[in-house]
Amino acid sequence: MRNNAILLVVARFAIPLVMLFGLYIQFHGEYSPGGGFQAGVLFASAWILFVFIYGLDTGLRVIPQRVIYALAALGVLLYALIGLLGVFLGGRFLDFYPLLDAPKAAQQTGVILVELGVGITVAAVVMLIFLLFVQRRAATLAAGLDPDAADAVQDDRE
Repeated sequence: MRNNAILLVVARFAIPLVMLFGLYIQFHGEYSPGGGFQAGVLFASAWILFVFIYGLDTGLRVIPQRVIYALAALGVLLYALIGLLGVFLGGRFLDFYPLLDAPKAAQQTGVILVELGVGITVAAVVMLIFLLFVQRRAATLAAGLDPDAADAVQDDRE
């Protein structure tokens, strides 16, 4: 798809817009529908669109697979640490009121940080699922097996 000028122009325009909308959903999720899960899916979809247009090798140069694994772990750790911070400060798990002196500010800060952890985790996991599908397809083709031909043979047998 790298040779299609229309797709390149549309992707260069669409990818930043998708990421900007993901940021909006991420940080506006406390006040309206949305939040970390939806923003994570949007960020992952922007990267997947990038991979579709520019290729997997280029996509993995932008965000290497080991970084994606690290981001998945980082998001879970952020969620857990913010939740446990309330316990260590005398509250309950995911109780944000002990975090700051002002209850409303503590609640907003806690929710934003927890949703950030969710967003990072979801984006990384969706990207990893996509990578697993792509790598399995590449391994199948490298082994000389054509999955489409195998499906056709299976359909003929039924």
